[in-house]
Amino acid sequence: MKLTPLARSLALAGLLSTASISVFADEAQKDAAPATKQANDALYQQLPFDNKSDFEDAHKGFIAALPDAVIKGESGNVIWDPKQYAFIKEGEKAPDTVNPSLWRQSQLINISGLFEVTEGIYQIRNLDLSNMTIIEGKEGVTVVDPLVSAETAKVGMDLYFKNRGKKPVVAVIYTHSHVDHYGGVRGVVDEADVKSGKVKIYAPAGFMESAVSENIMAGKVMSRRASYMYGNLLKADAKGQVGAGLGTTTSAGTVTLIAPTDYVTKTGEKRVIDGLTYDFMMAPGSEAPAEMLWFIEEKKVIQTAEDVTHTLHNTYSLRGAKIREPLPWSKYINDAISRWGDKADVLMAQHHWPTWGNENVNKLLKSQRDLYRYINDQTLRMANEGLTRDEIAAQFKLPPSLATMWANRGYYGSVSHDVKATYVLYLGWFDGNPATLDELPPEDAAKKYVEYMGGADSILQKAKTDYDKGDYRWVAQVVSKVVFADPENKAARNLEADALEQLGYQAESGPWRNFYLTGAQELRNGVKQLPTPNTASPDTVRAMTPEMFFDYLALHINGEKAANAKAVLNVDFGGDGGKYKLELENGVLNHTANSEAQNADATLTLSRETLNKVILKEETLKQAQDKGEVKITGNADKVSELLGYMDKFDFWFNMVTP
Repeated sequence: MKLTPLARSLALAGLLSTASISVFADEAQKDAAPATKQANDALYQQLPFDNKSDFEDAHKGFIAALPDAVIKGESGNVIWDPKQYAFIKEGEKAPDTVNPSLWRQSQLINISGLFEVTEGIYQIRNLDLSNMTIIEGKEGVTVVDPLVSAETAKVGMDLYFKNRGKKPVVAVIYTHSHVDHYGGVRGVVDEADVKSGKVKIYAPAGFMESAVSENIMAGKVMSRRASYMYGNLLKADAKGQVGAGLGTTTSAGTVTLIAPTDYVTKTGEKRVIDGLTYDFMMAPGSEAPAEMLWFIEEKKVIQTAEDVTHTLHNTYSLRGAKIREPLPWSKYINDAISRWGDKADVLMAQHHWPTWGNENVNKLLKSQRDLYRYINDQTLRMANEGLTRDEIAAQFKLPPSLATMWANRGYYGSVSHDVKATYVLYLGWFDGNPATLDELPPEDAAKKYVEYMGGADSILQKAKTDYDKGDYRWVAQVVSKVVFADPENKAARNLEADALEQLGYQAESGPWRNFYLTGAQELRNGVKQLPTPNTASPDTVRAMTPEMFFDYLALHINGEKAANAKAVLNVDFGGDGGKYKLELENGVLNHTANSEAQNADATLTLSRETLNKVILKEETLKQAQDKGEVKITGNADKVSELLGYMDKFDFWFNMVTP
């Protein structure tokens, strides 16, 4: 097979397996097909495009533009380009290759810079996927949610200081446990100031466990899928990435984490932070496992974290995550209305632009409350009538009063995949039909489908006819069977790519568009290693408890290889870290805290700092042992044997091919 120079050099370097490299030359993107133009144009008659109030709000309070300079890392890698979405012009009609509703949302998100929300409260917008909020207090400033990367967060703080004067950061608040709401913290504060007590960091109960476990335990597969979801592998242009609906995209800098000093644990808990009174409300299991909302009494401002934004959110994230519950989510919003609805003058969130005026604040709160409640209740109603997951999603419609409100459109979540998630939340993946109970895996089933349908040529001929009719959903579905039966079939790959591309051009959801277009790109050109965020950062690793680390170790065990293996190890982290007993048996690695086996095969003595270096691949276990940082007594071969049963996870696994 013929490889591109880049692919060849990666393969030779051992960074990419030749199995994941396309044998095909790069294929050009296509224009919007007539059916796509027709579908997109129809939206101008269905939605209230004449309503410009969101644009007025998105510009309100503008103080300064973002710096023009591209933010780069130490090696010259691009972390954030503030001008990469300059092709999205406010007031211009959507290109044929972009859903007009998504284009409108992208125009709004692209309104960037430093803004005043109300006296003493400021936001940095479109310097990352999320907003950073800066609240002036008695002694300094409180920073809310310092973005994804330390580099972007620092640029944001410098922009604020330039326009508002230098003030000490006295507090940081993490609204919830997703990386775009804490990852840039080291660009905002010095950990030494946190340890000394000069800076306090507030977070909801359960924050650290949720933040670390999500980004470590399934971190590799989530990050690979996130590279699709956020369009990290696409070029930013009218045929590629135009935004993620929640923000433009994620930065690609240094993800950091400093542990909170103070946890908020219950609704109604009030804290005076730098002279301002915060009334907190817990919202666990809404948009994140650990999340909180609050009301600043002196400012009459509701902060909704990510539970009320200008989009239908995900109750299931396409990158992969535990399903979120729409019913409690709606009830939290209802509680916020009851607690603060009659007092609030402003509502702000950590994405998008604020809402001003008590009437507008309550209108947004109520519509979003009813949006999530409607998805919950109507999914269950239809399920109880005997409809399956996919049948419900196909028939589900929001009432016009909800569907025509811009803030409820599916720019990030979608009605379809939120409904499917709600079905699975209550009823699981099985639809009740025993024919679907034990289906063949995709590759095996695909070969049977192709055989039964008369072979690849017959399928492609029929699929091309359907493509010309604009039936792209079916074309993508059926031609994918041909690709899985024979991934070397260039005609099938290209036809599926063409169908996915048109679906991307029509998608209102930013993540749907990005998934479709990235899938098309990899079908045509193979899997290429491009910059994408790494949420399993050194700070995240250091924040793992020993229990989390041993659980992480256990999921790497290849159960089949280790099925007959037996080993008992003691691990001693010293006075601060404690002792653990590890037992490998039945293909499972169990651990017990505060325990040691008298008949252990071997005992490892090391510090937590040394363990971190090994996890982060700064040194091998053998190198640490040679340096005297790790001491192994007993049968050291048993340690090597255990490590030998562990699989390595390749980030760049195939998504659209077997």
